[in-house]
Amino acid sequence: MKRLKIILKDKEFLKKTFALTIPIVLQNLLNNLVNLVDTLMIGKLGETSIAAVGLANKYFFIFALLTFGISSGSGILASQYWGKGELLNIKRVLRIAILIGVGGSLLFVIPGFFFPEFVMRIFTPLAGTIQEGRKYLVIIVFSYPLVAISVAFVSVLRSMNYVKLPVIITGISIMVNVFFNYCLIFGNFGFPRMGVAGAALATVIARIVECAALLILVYSHKTGDGKLGDFIHQKYNKHKETGEPFLNKLFLTKYIRTASPVIANEFMWGFGVTMYSLVYGRMGDAATAAITITNTVEQVALVLFFGICNASAVLLGNELGSNELDKAEEHAKNYIVMMFLLSIVGAIIVLMARIPVASIFDVSDEVFEYVILCITVFALYMPVRMLNSLFIVAILRSGGDTKASLFLDVTSVYLVGIPMAVLGGLVFKLPIYIVYAMIMIEEVYKLIFSYIRYRQKKWLKNIVA
Repeated sequence: MKRLKIILKDKEFLKKTFALTIPIVLQNLLNNLVNLVDTLMIGKLGETSIAAVGLANKYFFIFALLTFGISSGSGILASQYWGKGELLNIKRVLRIAILIGVGGSLLFVIPGFFFPEFVMRIFTPLAGTIQEGRKYLVIIVFSYPLVAISVAFVSVLRSMNYVKLPVIITGISIMVNVFFNYCLIFGNFGFPRMGVAGAALATVIARIVECAALLILVYSHKTGDGKLGDFIHQKYNKHKETGEPFLNKLFLTKYIRTASPVIANEFMWGFGVTMYSLVYGRMGDAATAAITITNTVEQVALVLFFGICNASAVLLGNELGSNELDKAEEHAKNYIVMMFLLSIVGAIIVLMARIPVASIFDVSDEVFEYVILCITVFALYMPVRMLNSLFIVAILRSGGDTKASLFLDVTSVYLVGIPMAVLGGLVFKLPIYIVYAMIMIEEVYKLIFSYIRYRQKKWLKNIVA
């Protein structure tokens, strides 16, 4: 294949891609492995506990998508400003991302703490699952503001090609999380046996350590020009010398115009995907436990591909910001071919490993069979799903074509995914793996129109010129 030969000959492209991708993959892999360990440990408490924690985390999933929207929107601007060399504007982007993220987290903390049963009842009518989820939710919500701060910093650091620090921080956080999970879920080393509440408390402790470690390492890490913390916050204060307001109207307008469609995209898409959980929660604990385990396995299986997406978004953004439009277009083609070929290989590996992977979970024969079939569905749709992620999260957004991304994500969920979930799960009462396959039809719809939008080249522009 001609494009594959071009990729293999472009040593600089491969070097930059892997230099960014590998640390991002390691960080995501560590995060998802701890989720896997959480699921394994909580699985010892029974299927109701797995289902309860899985549904409670759907509430976090909506918040996480809000933070992802903020970080993605901020990362678009930060990447292009880094390519252009406008360091003061990177500082502005970080401040806004933290303010919006922490403010948005309070909208989730308050209902989750004061009305946990109401929140759980949205996802499931089962009394036992609601009570278990309530114990988890009232504690875990205190980690949300810390997540908002950490995600804002990590996003800006990645845009500036600092990707190793987040890996170190994630490693520290995971060790803390696993240790306290073992202590607090089961009552080991003299700690109280708290069950699902212990899992939540362990996560909060880990998030505190993560946020503190992030700030300490950022403000102590040495670069060629001094400390990284000074670089982000203090060194470039030209607005004080000129009397220019730190957050001027022109910059705020540009930020809102670029980031708000991404934030709306992730939030609306996440809310739509949460509707799937409402269907799963009404299909019984076995179905909910199976899809919770499948989602955990998916996250581990996709770390490489999401790493490529994140790396390509940064590199394309840097090139567009420095007006290297032809180079960005060429590299986008490279990423499309890479993603397609690697995702096919990944799908084959997942299919071969699905039975051994499902066997590590302590579940009933019914849930075991459901997990195997759901993972099979996931593997079959994997290439389509990964190409969609590349087009929408990396290519279109890197050039500020965020409204098209919003349209594609939202219409696919609300016009295809949700109707399929309701028909399959509630009307025809089909098995969970068939309902999951029906929902995934949205990925086919999205791929067709995202490719058409990519070919129109409206993403190929410098938005910080």
